[in-house]
Amino acid sequence: MADNRAGTKRTRQGLNAGVQAVAAVVLVGGLAGGLWQVQVHKRERAQPAPPADCSRSQRGTLPKGYVTGAQLCEALNRPDLPALLGTPGERAESAYGSEGWVEMAGDQKLAAPEATVQLGTYALKITASYDDLPVAEAAQLLGNGAQVQTVLGHQAVISTVQATAVSFDLGDGKPETGPGGPARSLLVAGSAKDRGDSFELVVWRRDGRSPDDPALFRVAEKVLPTVPGWTAG
Repeated sequence: MADNRAGTKRTRQGLNAGVQAVAAVVLVGGLAGGLWQVQVHKRERAQPAPPADCSRSQRGTLPKGYVTGAQLCEALNRPDLPALLGTPGERAESAYGSEGWVEMAGDQKLAAPEATVQLGTYALKITASYDDLPVAEAAQLLGNGAQVQTVLGHQAVISTVQATAVSFDLGDGKPETGPGGPARSLLVAGSAKDRGDSFELVVWRRDGRSPDDPALFRVAEKVLPTVPGWTAG
């Protein structure tokens, strides 16, 4: 996914980059009127299109030991993802990862690799953060609406964030942003000791309705243990 966090700055008391901003994905497509009937007949004869894969994920250079956008994409783009979300008849329509960077005060940059998978009803984004902000501290900064949780024995916090609708392609096109609907963010410490590295999993519905929290937790419990850098226990 194109990096939409350029210029973000924070102090040590600021939220981590994943908590500050969330980007949703909206793919725009259509059929030309004169070709509509031809395409319908072709679809009737053709096999269903396979789920999207992560082969077009953007790859960059990250510090040693950091998870890549492609790795996050592979972890999130599970075959059982539609079932975990409660929409077993759907499939992944797009899957993409990138090595994002966030600019901090003093011209410092922090790696923020991320990946996005979009289905018919839901879209999800996972981001890895290495900003040394423990999740327990982030929970205090998120306000009364945030709820402290645990996920697989790790410190976590769930909150509502406002998504940003993004229309983009996976080629050389530049994304255009606009207002989106509510999204649910689950921020989870990368280790049981909450040392300052974390993963944020965000889910939103493409119809603008509020996402389902149980589905978000089901996805987190399956996806996070498969992400490089996750420490069990």
